[in-house]
Amino acid sequence: MGVADAAVRAVGVWKVYGGGQTRVDALADVSADFGKGRFTAIMGPSGSGKSTLLHCLAGLDKPSDGTVQLGEVDLTTLPEKQLTHLRRDRIGFVFQAFNLVPTLTALENITLPLDLAGRKPDQEWLTTVIDAIGLSDRLSHKPAELSGGQQQRVACARALVSRPDVVLADEPTGNLDSRSSADVLDFLHRSVRDFGQTVVMVTHDPSAASYADRVLFLADGTLQSELLDPTAESVLDTMKKLETTQPAEPVAG
Repeated sequence: MGVADAAVRAVGVWKVYGGGQTRVDALADVSADFGKGRFTAIMGPSGSGKSTLLHCLAGLDKPSDGTVQLGEVDLTTLPEKQLTHLRRDRIGFVFQAFNLVPTLTALENITLPLDLAGRKPDQEWLTTVIDAIGLSDRLSHKPAELSGGQQQRVACARALVSRPDVVLADEPTGNLDSRSSADVLDFLHRSVRDFGQTVVMVTHDPSAASYADRVLFLADGTLQSELLDPTAESVLDTMKKLETTQPAEPVAG
């Protein structure tokens, strides 16, 4: 994959904590391209570095070495103020805990990133996203009046409303039952297939990973393997192989 085809890319990324005998390499020379209009899942045993990698891709954590590029922009060299603006305008986030504002309606939560940027929503795009999450009749409801799955679909719509370069999802189905999980994952998959969105998702769930176009597997902070057109079974088999080769004391990350 060429540089022009990658929405975001990690190049030789290290994340090191401590030094000497207490040194922990949460990421060790990780390089990966995340293609435009593709859905990539990141998996690995506990402590493999998958969340650390996602945080580096988001500009929420700075690598100890290496670079992270969003399009042509090197996130590792940006001043904090510019990085804050870039995250707001060009990166969408979906978290396990939904992170909705309880005093705002579903619609106000969806448009919040644009409101903070002082921008008006593209009404046609906003309608498209709202129709896609299937909550057009719940827009006036506060988060407490919505189920967990509905709240997470609102969070997904919020991530998409500014048409970001990439949506980064950290265990987006971790707090959901299987039916709600399927709804959220189907929406993320459709956003890639129908809207050309780029999605990178950290998950521990083989079924969730099977919605992606490919899965990257981390272990001990290093990239171990890649699986294209995954199924839940093929993901589970790969995870089992990784876990049987792991040390008793996993690294932090």
